[in-house]
Amino acid sequence: MQTQFSKQFFKEDGHYLGKPAESTNKIIQRRLNLVDTISEFKGAQLSLLDIGCGAGASLIRLAPDMKHCLGIDINDYHSAEFEKLCEESQLSNCDFKVMNIEQEHIQNQFDRIICFEVIEHFADENKGVSAIYNALRSGGIAAISVPNKWWIFETHGAKLPLLPWNRIPFFSWLPKPIHERFSNARIYTRKRIVKLLEKHGFTVVKTNYIMAPMDILQNGKLKNFLQNRVFRKDVTKNPMKSTSIFVVVKK
Repeated sequence: MQTQFSKQFFKEDGHYLGKPAESTNKIIQRRLNLVDTISEFKGAQLSLLDIGCGAGASLIRLAPDMKHCLGIDINDYHSAEFEKLCEESQLSNCDFKVMNIEQEHIQNQFDRIICFEVIEHFADENKGVSAIYNALRSGGIAAISVPNKWWIFETHGAKLPLLPWNRIPFFSWLPKPIHERFSNARIYTRKRIVKLLEKHGFTVVKTNYIMAPMDILQNGKLKNFLQNRVFRKDVTKNPMKSTSIFVVVKK
């Protein structure tokens, strides 16, 4: 079945594009905290590729510990902000490039890859994951995250009458054929993303459910309570408290 994603998201070369997370969003810090737990992920002699880098919120934070970093995205909408962040952080080892990795393949060039909340937007998930695998050198490590099906709100929104709000409760719980007919992006169970990555040659090292950051809430007492009490930790064992699945893989 061919997936038809909602036109509420801007379409670029078959992709429906979401808004990149802001550098101050808690989800960025949670992903980076998990990257810090990966043995030997960082290194002064290692190259890093950020697929779907947006404005570089994650890449910029990792760059000081890497030899060279390349951020790629399907358009240049955020390239000026990327360059500004590099300048403010006094980084000279980062580059930005417009690239559709499904069409312009990279072969065995990078020691490390990050790809956060991107796979769900690929026009063809198999072609996209294969391209990620091909870009990684033998023995390389990739950190990947995808939206979690069992979070109670649909984070990418959907093409539904009278429901323009992105955070549609329980919509992501619908069967896959229904969800992908109306949604702006795919959504994954842990089993589905692991199976997809292994299908294309990756060895899955570990998976985590990333705790919902609750960044979407307005600042106030409720947000403070939820972030500091209920959703305080970086990871959770309860899929219903998680917005994303974090996967570490090796080639």
